Amino acid sequence: MPKKKKTPKKTAHDPSEQHLVEIAKQDEHISYRKIAAPPKRNLMNWFIGRPLQSADAPHQTIGKAVGLAVFASDALSSTAYATQEILVILALAGASAFGLSIPLSIGIVILLAIVTISYEQTIHAYPGGGGAYIVARENLGELPALAAGAALLTDYVLTVAVSVSAGVAQLVSAYPPWLDNQVEIALVLLFVIMLINLRGVKESGATFSVPTFFFVAIMLVTLAVGFFKYLTGDLGTVINPPELHVVGPAATLTAFLILRAFASGTAALTGIEAISNGITAFKEPRSKNAGITLMWMAIILSIFFLGITFLANQVAVVPSESETIISQLARTVYEGRGLLYFAAVSGTTIILIMAANTAFADFPRLGALVAGDGYLPRQLNFRGSRLVYSRGIVLLALVASLLIVLFQASVSALIPLYAIGVFLSFTLSQSGMAKRWWKSGRLKNGKAKKKQEDTHHALALKYDPKWLLKMLVNGFGAACTFVVMIVFAVTKFRDGAWIILVLLPAMIFVFLAIHAIYIDIARRLSLQGYDIPQKISRQKAIVPVSSLHRGTLEAMRYARSITKNVTAVHVAVDAAAGEKLLLKWREWCEDDNLVVLGSPYRLLYEPLLTYIKQVAKDTKENEIVTVVVPEFVPRVWWHGFLHARAAQFLRLRLLFYPDVVIVEVPYLVD
Repeated sequence: MPKKKKTPKKTAHDPSEQHLVEIAKQDEHISYRKIAAPPKRNLMNWFIGRPLQSADAPHQTIGKAVGLAVFASDALSSTAYATQEILVILALAGASAFGLSIPLSIGIVILLAIVTISYEQTIHAYPGGGGAYIVARENLGELPALAAGAALLTDYVLTVAVSVSAGVAQLVSAYPPWLDNQVEIALVLLFVIMLINLRGVKESGATFSVPTFFFVAIMLVTLAVGFFKYLTGDLGTVINPPELHVVGPAATLTAFLILRAFASGTAALTGIEAISNGITAFKEPRSKNAGITLMWMAIILSIFFLGITFLANQVAVVPSESETIISQLARTVYEGRGLLYFAAVSGTTIILIMAANTAFADFPRLGALVAGDGYLPRQLNFRGSRLVYSRGIVLLALVASLLIVLFQASVSALIPLYAIGVFLSFTLSQSGMAKRWWKSGRLKNGKAKKKQEDTHHALALKYDPKWLLKMLVNGFGAACTFVVMIVFAVTKFRDGAWIILVLLPAMIFVFLAIHAIYIDIARRLSLQGYDIPQKISRQKAIVPVSSLHRGTLEAMRYARSITKNVTAVHVAVDAAAGEKLLLKWREWCEDDNLVVLGSPYRLLYEPLLTYIKQVAKDTKENEIVTVVVPEFVPRVWWHGFLHARAAQFLRLRLLFYPDVVIVEVPYLVD
């Protein structure tokens, strides 16, 4: 009587390696072995660095200063084009309407404060990260969560395309001869950013922190000098302004036009959600460090946005495709294209390009979360050699490159696609948080409510004395961002926003289709109610033979080791070659069965597959057909391209035959 296995003890969830070892020790038939040898060095290691162990993950986290460089570059960079986008719309009503950009900017900063407070609460309630996707999933359900996920993933792709394109626009403003090469320059910069991010969060953060703080410093200096000259009456106006860029026919100043300008300016809010999505990248205490970084980012962003908008009005900048507002403002403040001008333009160019780094930090993390829930391919949930989700990084670079080529690196063409997804995620996140506080308020007895078993991202829900205030803050924020989203969708519909309105439902459909496939496969592979089949009692071995060589004899030797019922099969495409094989067969394999299949139409695989199918159809109960495919392996890898690779083709075709097992027997040619 077989010995009954011990039932492993139930233990608390612990993802550590030591916990895995302890579980393995509970069963005498299970052992744990650690392979300590690192992977071999290759060319990719030269670009992205040596592979890191899983145990190195805690050492790859970042502090508040580096976190500002990694996650705030997107939000900070939006100050370089948000004012310009407001003025581009107001230009339809004439330059006299430019003064409205100041009150519009104040309204946008108020909205920024509301959204920032909301996300600060999210950071502490969901220390596992995930932002709007996790909040919506926990509180609103599957479809809202998928909508948030689709919106954020789309936003990150557009962030890369917009930021790199805007950075190149700054560059060609300072050096106009490069104007015709914007797309090529953007693609090269995008490739460099991808490589840096493949090196890991810590290294990419260290690389980008210096340029980020340089931008903050030079922009503070520019604003300080500009305000000083304004207060002393020395601030002039733009000399030789560029040609005015108008996005449509002239229009009167209406409420609709003002709302359209406001919607364009809300591009300044893009990137606010980035920190809440990437909390796990911060050092402990994660939530505290992430929350402080979020506040720093919001304060700097508000100062820059309001300052740039105010000074832009004072120096009478002109929204133009040929020269950005930052370039016009800097050369007016510094009275020409001197060293400080080039420092300001260079710093802005760098921060715009680096804004893509925020997306590269968050897109792979969010993609991994969605993939972990089964709504995206599971490959996106695997970490690469540098402990980052490298497949997500490469995917983001490829899709963003496609957008840059399609829209010819034009910021104005990409912006209408940009903010709808952002504000949809804002609305869903804040709505989810409002519902969470409402549920908290119902727990008046103070008992904690268990979080859902399928996630460990949220803290256990318990009664919060300030639940009503927090609910009102999040509810008001959700209402505001929802209104902005609708305004943006309506006012930017003809400019290209309709693409996002079509794309988001399509992405949700794809998510659900992928999830359905995974659910169906899991159901078919489930062991629940599964009866273990009887032991295989008989085998038939078929060995496809094109010619007789050492590899063929090795395959025949292996086939004889698993069964006595071995049949070699040769497809006689060429009579002379077939005759040569038969003569050799009599000499080397006279005791083995050989079936020769005639092929008058010179077909190689079809007769063989038909024969295998017939043999498999005639199998008895508990009998299986094993196709043993000989394959010689050349000494030099590229020599393989000189051969037909029949073994790989047969393996792929036979995978779909029932009751057939495919075994490859390699023979290394020394």
